[in-house]
Amino acid sequence: MPEAEAEDEDDASGDASAGARELVAVVLLSVTAVLTAWSGFEASKWGGEMSIAFSQASGARIEASRFDAEADAARNFDLDVFAVYVQAVAEGDDALTDFVETRFTDHFAVAFDAWIAMRPLENPDAPKGPFALPEYQPPGAAEAEESDARADTLFAKALESNQRGDDYTLLTVLFALVLFFTAVSQRLRSATLTWVVLGGATTLLLVGVGLLIAFPKII
Repeated sequence: MPEAEAEDEDDASGDASAGARELVAVVLLSVTAVLTAWSGFEASKWGGEMSIAFSQASGARIEASRFDAEADAARNFDLDVFAVYVQAVAEGDDALTDFVETRFTDHFAVAFDAWIAMRPLENPDAPKGPFALPEYQPPGAAEAEESDARADTLFAKALESNQRGDDYTLLTVLFALVLFFTAVSQRLRSATLTWVVLGGATTLLLVGVGLLIAFPKII
């Protein structure tokens, strides 16, 4: 009778231990499945943010190119008119000089006046022409610079979103390992080894949860 009671106690103890292992495994599988789905959702959202930012950066680059073309056209016109002015001055043709000055565009006239104030014919330190002065701002130049800066910002944002999406993708891989080890633990015959594998899976889960909390999220 004592031996039978001892065997019953061992069986009960074994059943309790097996039940505990199964409970831990079920909790791990359930929690990990939810976190895996959430990580996949976040990876998808960040991928969408990356695509939008890349698209906006491309649009800003195109806009910058259009403004650059506008500025180049204005600059070429000013260069042609200024070349005629220089030739008229060199030939001493005051009538042509006065006429050309009336052809100056508004933005070029501002730079030209600043350049003349430096007395370029007498001052060797004066710039060779008005185009080197900060006062010379052809239409589209400032807009092109602004669009380029916006494109750079959006491109950096796209790269950041891509990295965050990759982080969440790696997190799904980590959670997949948790699922794998938890499933393997249920096939092991050794109770000790089962607890070791479950402990490892739990550790990986806690690491994943910590990373999940630390990563930025899009709700």
